[in-house]
Amino acid sequence: MTDKPTVSVLGTGIMGAAMARNLCRAGLEVRVWNRSREKAEPLAADGARVTGTPAEAVEGADVVLTMLYDGHTVLDVMREAASALRPGAVWAQCTTAGTELVADLAGFAREHGLVFYDAPVLGTREPAEAGRLTVLAAGPVAGRETVTPVFDAVGARTMWTGEDGGAGSASRLKLVANSWVLSATAATGEVLALAKALGVDPQDFFDLIEGGPLDMGYLRAKAGLLLDGKLSPPSFAVATAEKDARLIVEAGERNGVRLDVAAATAERLARAGAQGHADEDMVAAYFASFGDEA
Repeated sequence: MTDKPTVSVLGTGIMGAAMARNLCRAGLEVRVWNRSREKAEPLAADGARVTGTPAEAVEGADVVLTMLYDGHTVLDVMREAASALRPGAVWAQCTTAGTELVADLAGFAREHGLVFYDAPVLGTREPAEAGRLTVLAAGPVAGRETVTPVFDAVGARTMWTGEDGGAGSASRLKLVANSWVLSATAATGEVLALAKALGVDPQDFFDLIEGGPLDMGYLRAKAGLLLDGKLSPPSFAVATAEKDARLIVEAGERNGVRLDVAAATAERLARAGAQGHADEDMVAAYFASFGDEA
């Protein structure tokens, strides 16, 4: 194998497509697959080879990168690819799959002779497109020389959390980080909804907190998307954020922790999705503060 591995990207949604483009820009040979092929087709212009099946995508690949909806989808797709997986290949599992399925995914890797890395990424569409994600990674030291060029192409930083990918230390950290992101996003929507209800100019609120400990770049960025009506294309969609919020709640329950804010956030996101905002940026949870006409 050369120092530029052949990479198969399974899943070319918002994040997967951006990651695949950056892999191409880094000079790696990239093959892509997506269940809805039309989402993968534009990547041909970036130099990726668009394939028709997961098996075709992974055949002979040095690294398989999965960026799909959830852990169950990942396992289903990898089973479709199983016949063509090369023993000894590296599997970088970047989907936010929660903690419950990591052991099953690692077990699949062992059964097929793959070197498994639990490697969820922190960041949304903009940093993904810029190759500025943070990769949270756990996996064996032997094999990192193969996966490092992949992580370097898609991220600005790789944070190693352990040597056993199957233990799920990276996925656990990702859920903790996402719990903060989702809570801050929900709070942004609620503060703007309350301002609207009370007839308060949002700018007065921003002026009030400016430069102090309550000010926050993320708050201003998400509020700007909402106030400027720029919810599409999403940085991170309502439907996917709801899935992550429920993973967080479930992880808490399994470990004896009640997460009221995360649970309420999941319900807000579900209501916003039911109102027609599922494919908009997650700050559209704002609309859950109002009636179905929102």
